[in-house]
Amino acid sequence: MNNSLTNRLGELAKLFFKMGVISFGGPAAHIAMMEDEVVKRRQWLTSEHFLDLIGATNLIPGPSSTEMAIHVGYIYAGWVGLIVAGASFILPAALITGGFAWVYVTYGTLPQVAPLLYGIKPAVLAVILNALWRLGKKAVKTSKLLVIALGVAALVLLLNVNEAIALLIGGLLGMFWLHFPAKRNSPEDNTNLLIAGLTTGATLKATAAVGASAATASAANVSLWQLGLFFLKIGSILFGGGYVLVAFLQGGLVEEYGWLTQQQLLDAIAIGQFTPGPVLSTATFIGYIIAGVPGAIVATVGIFLPSFFFVAALNPLVPRLRASKWTAAFLDAVNVSSVALMAVVTLQLGAATLLVAKAPYVDFVALAIALLSAVLAIRFNINAAWLVLGGALIGWLFFTLGLYPIK
Repeated sequence: MNNSLTNRLGELAKLFFKMGVISFGGPAAHIAMMEDEVVKRRQWLTSEHFLDLIGATNLIPGPSSTEMAIHVGYIYAGWVGLIVAGASFILPAALITGGFAWVYVTYGTLPQVAPLLYGIKPAVLAVILNALWRLGKKAVKTSKLLVIALGVAALVLLLNVNEAIALLIGGLLGMFWLHFPAKRNSPEDNTNLLIAGLTTGATLKATAAVGASAATASAANVSLWQLGLFFLKIGSILFGGGYVLVAFLQGGLVEEYGWLTQQQLLDAIAIGQFTPGPVLSTATFIGYIIAGVPGAIVATVGIFLPSFFFVAALNPLVPRLRASKWTAAFLDAVNVSSVALMAVVTLQLGAATLLVAKAPYVDFVALAIALLSAVLAIRFNINAAWLVLGGALIGWLFFTLGLYPIK
């Protein structure tokens, strides 16, 4: 291995391990932080290429932010970079979640992290808004793309359409509206259109294949291969992020197999929500409860492994998709639809973070943290890691001094 590649792998490991430690707030926040690091600061990718990867990643199963890390690793340092970036991003979340699982099993309680999250959430909101503005300027190239973005946002917000379906609708609409054929398709266009069709068609078939069965077992005698296979199936078909994950885990672990109690599942989900990194690290917690350290390892590998294969298969196709006029239009529409979905998540996160149920209906402390973080990010280019750490410190101080109640 030459020195240049070794240096690149070291850069990838350092960057994505750090991001795995401080990336609170879900996939939108993770992607916002990656955009700041790999596009704005290091210039490993252009904004356009980064958007293409977001759009492509949203068309395949698995955790989108983890798959973005894997994409960046592959582009920057090849196959080894693919593994290093993905593993470095996943490892901190798995270790932190595993530590919480040990505390939970040993003492029967969850650690109190609400004060830290109180300050982190508004800081993360500012990070997402900063990235949303930059990505939106690149994605919304025409008035037609703006209409598509608004339409996709309306489908999700008003009609509760599944995010993957809304994304596919936006892409197909854009493919025909942005590039209505004036002449017969060339063989190259047909080939690239087939690639896009196979990619998105496979996602819909996979989504419908959720109900795979396995032998019934109790938590006391669950074998590692059963546990690993269960999470491997979830990692292969999961669309829609954390909320869909909850449905899969409830149906499989609690109702069908009886490996977990309802309360254990709720506690596992809570751990996944307030730890940094990908929310699928919930699998680490569940694996530890069911089968100790070996179970944690098997569950973690099982749920994340498909993402590495999906990215390895998809990444070489992205430039080819961009080269065809038909599929380039599809990709443009998917990109702007992805930004629209990110905007929807930002609205939901903003409402949950800044609004309260009674007068004055606005959490002014959280609002102040969000505004200060936004100014520091946009005007002074402060790194997202410092914003997250600063928000956590403010939340802890307010809670410790009793100056403001935790919601």
